[in-house]
Amino acid sequence: MENREDLSRSCVMDDEDQLIEPAVIVIFGATGDLALRKIFPALYNLDRMERLHPQTKVLGFARKPYSREEFVGVIEKAVSRFSHTQPLQPELWARLADRMDYFRGDLDDSAAFARLAALLAGPDLPVNKLFYLAMGPDLFGPTAKHLAEAGLGSAERGACPDGTFRRLVVEKPYGSDRASAKALSKTLQDYFSECDIFRIDHYLGKETVQNLIYLRFANSIFEPVWNRNHIESIEIDVLESGGIGSRGGYYDRAGASRDMMQNHLVQLLCLTAMEPPATLKPESIREEKVKVLNSIHTYSKEELLARSVRGQYGPGHLADGSETAGYRAEPKVAADSRTETFAALRLEVDNWRFAGVPFTLRTGKALDRQMSEIRVRFRRPPSTLFQGHCGDSLAPNLLTIRIQPDEGMWLGFNAKVPGVARIDVNELRISYRERNNDYFPEAYERLIGDALAGDPTLFIRADEAEEAWRLVDSLVAAWNEGNAPLVVYEAGSSGPALPRA
Repeated sequence: MENREDLSRSCVMDDEDQLIEPAVIVIFGATGDLALRKIFPALYNLDRMERLHPQTKVLGFARKPYSREEFVGVIEKAVSRFSHTQPLQPELWARLADRMDYFRGDLDDSAAFARLAALLAGPDLPVNKLFYLAMGPDLFGPTAKHLAEAGLGSAERGACPDGTFRRLVVEKPYGSDRASAKALSKTLQDYFSECDIFRIDHYLGKETVQNLIYLRFANSIFEPVWNRNHIESIEIDVLESGGIGSRGGYYDRAGASRDMMQNHLVQLLCLTAMEPPATLKPESIREEKVKVLNSIHTYSKEELLARSVRGQYGPGHLADGSETAGYRAEPKVAADSRTETFAALRLEVDNWRFAGVPFTLRTGKALDRQMSEIRVRFRRPPSTLFQGHCGDSLAPNLLTIRIQPDEGMWLGFNAKVPGVARIDVNELRISYRERNNDYFPEAYERLIGDALAGDPTLFIRADEAEEAWRLVDSLVAAWNEGNAPLVVYEAGSSGPALPRA
């Protein structure tokens, strides 16, 4: 009988069994939307999968006058509604709820932080602390300062020691430009060591995003052709079918470039274009990501205008059929707003691997589809054999990495149609959810688990955040100084097109 490779073999990575020490997880803004929709459901599922240490405690910090029982009731309703594992299992919920408590306090009250420190020093609580700042970014610095003044910071301990920890988790947006991001890093580093600061971009916790490293560097059929000799172009899209909803107050100050391009799209760019890291250690991977950003040319204003487009959705029908009067009619949006709800930019990574390969970043709201994906377009075969018959109709190979929805990968290739002398495009396809329909973790589960374990691989380093802002700052400045047109596109359409190269 013919010998065949055992295709069922798997390699269990060393970090599959991360050591997660017992800790007190303090969630600031514990009654806010982020905590209710994402953080507490993630904690429930981590505990359900026995990924939280059984002695871990969860403490909610907020202003509302809740008793412990009222707070736990609010969280139970949120987890019942927003957890991706349904229905809520009462015995598993009770196991977590028994380790939850509530602390009423104001973020601008230093006395409240002193009381918090006294509470956390209790003999029955773990010595490790994870402070999750689930609030507006303008409160990150003041909250870190209050924690440090109450004796709960970590900067005074110098380099992160082995053993006990005090870690700080902060959400995006991390600053509003490069200067503010740098200032925020300086402020946080005054009170917490850099190795204790975990900057979250939830896109990095998505399974398909994590798989980029595995796909590229664990397969010899991809890495040898992952370069300018074989790749013609790469497109990265994060497209949304809904409008801005109730976020007008924030969004009209930020726009699509600051809200999405600076973080989500740039992170996908880094993982797609990075060189093989020396090891799988966190700093090796994060170092290669920063090198990608350093390799992006600083374009002139004229170059950026020629390589980009900004748009704003006008009246139309959203993908769900609902009618909208357009962005400027949304609540808390200025009637004459020039904030972009669509942004696209074509750039190059000026290194040996990708010199001359265009990368297109595209994001927008109120579009005809909800989709995030990376498309790697390979060059057509040389002009031999089929070129004379097929010409441009011979399709290039296209690798599509879908991040959401329908997470998976598609590889398009040319093959003969049985019975006729014709070439059609076929696809090799893998669907993550079909292969893992019993359990598909949410991004926050992975990220909170990693923060507890002290693994910063999927978190953003200070210099990485600043370099990402360099790119977006120059784009926004070019738009403003060059009086770039604001293209109004119909809600529910595919959005405006980039100028041709």
